Amino acid sequence: MITDVIAGFISGTLGAMGFGGGGVLIIYLTLYKNLPQLTAQGVNLIFFIPSAIIALVKHNKNKLIEWNVSLPYIICGIIGVTAGYFLIDFLDETILRKLFSLILITIGLKDLLIKDKK
Repeated sequence: MITDVIAGFISGTLGAMGFGGGGVLIIYLTLYKNLPQLTAQGVNLIFFIPSAIIALVKHNKNKLIEWNVSLPYIICGIIGVTAGYFLIDFLDETILRKLFSLILITIGLKDLLIKDKK
């Protein structure tokens, strides 16, 4: 029970700061709670609705969102969510786990190997 609270707190905190707390939550749910990948992703999506709303309000209040820059990403994200919704019926959970792992490894390697210009 305490590990659930810790995982939820860390995931929510990282997600609110824009660090991808969903990765932490999905890994926790699949590895330690033995939830199927699709179930873990569904829990993750529901979990982050309130976190995303709070973070969005706070970032917008602090004028940290450039809506004209964000709009194309929002539109593409909606299209991607729709495509993913239809594709999920055709993907085996093993393939989904491997894709998720590959994405996490790619992001990690990028962060380790590519120097930030700022």
